[in-house]
Amino acid sequence: MKFAFFVLNQWQPNESMAAKIKEGVEQVKAARQAGFDMVCTGQHYLSYPFQMPTTMPYLAHLAAAAQGMYLGATVLLLPLLPPVDVAEAVATLDAMSGGKFILGVGQGYRAEENIAFGTGPTLKERAARMMESLEVMKLLWTQDEVEFHGAYYHIPKVKIATRTTQKPYPPIWVAANSDQAVKRAARAGYPWLINPHTTIGTLEGQVRLYREAATNAGRVASDGLPILRELYVHQRSASAFQKAQPYLEPKYQAYASWGQDEVPGQETFRVPFETLAKDRFLLGDPARIVDEVHRYQERLGLGRMVFRIQWPGMPHEDVMRQLELFGKHVAPSFS
Repeated sequence: MKFAFFVLNQWQPNESMAAKIKEGVEQVKAARQAGFDMVCTGQHYLSYPFQMPTTMPYLAHLAAAAQGMYLGATVLLLPLLPPVDVAEAVATLDAMSGGKFILGVGQGYRAEENIAFGTGPTLKERAARMMESLEVMKLLWTQDEVEFHGAYYHIPKVKIATRTTQKPYPPIWVAANSDQAVKRAARAGYPWLINPHTTIGTLEGQVRLYREAATNAGRVASDGLPILRELYVHQRSASAFQKAQPYLEPKYQAYASWGQDEVPGQETFRVPFETLAKDRFLLGDPARIVDEVHRYQERLGLGRMVFRIQWPGMPHEDVMRQLELFGKHVAPSFS
């Protein structure tokens, strides 16, 4: 099992973005020492009640602190973005990370973002845009000359010189929530980046769907899928739950207001925190966290867990204490 550290990129409006970015750099250095081999962060726009930095520049800033770690975008909202710009930004970050960039993509779900960027209002169109954008980017990374005319994107006949360090291109993870989206990723041959919102019991069924869809499409189902999960590790399990609740609960209330739990197949977030946390978050002492990681690994066939251990409003010092505890008592069980 490998571990990735998700750097917080959602801050309260009254916090200094410059100060929070500086803390993120310190956290990446500590995560590297704690046994994490990857650092990543995600993307949203118009993100009230949070302020958020733009993803790719933030990752570029963190790359220096990562020093040999994998660098990941988990995820970029691909239908909102021009594929030529993303392709060349990925090539840049792949070079900056020494050929250790991982591209995570998703189709998004928030109406505000899609309206503001002028993309289609339907899930079907956003999915089609995402898949066509991936097709364009792979051509840009692998061909000497490209001409493309699709339903959404057009490139005149041009010579290509900007390429990724990894050949033929960096790994691509596709985030998916609904059964339909999970099967789409499988049929296209992409590893499924499993979301943090769905309970492990529901995920078991979706993993089976993913593998069946890949097999039926003549694809080799990816082994060791990645998953994003919320984590709080403390010397005492009861304290972990108590310390996480004031930050995780409002975060998921914000998700609910954004419509995240209205995506087809999702489970509601509008439940008491005890119910919300059950089989969804990893909260506990080091021994319990080790057991939970083993449980996820056995039931879902995972190869990497991406952990978010900080949420809006949580002090930087809490993160540093968690990273120290994780490095001493959790990571050694998987080395």
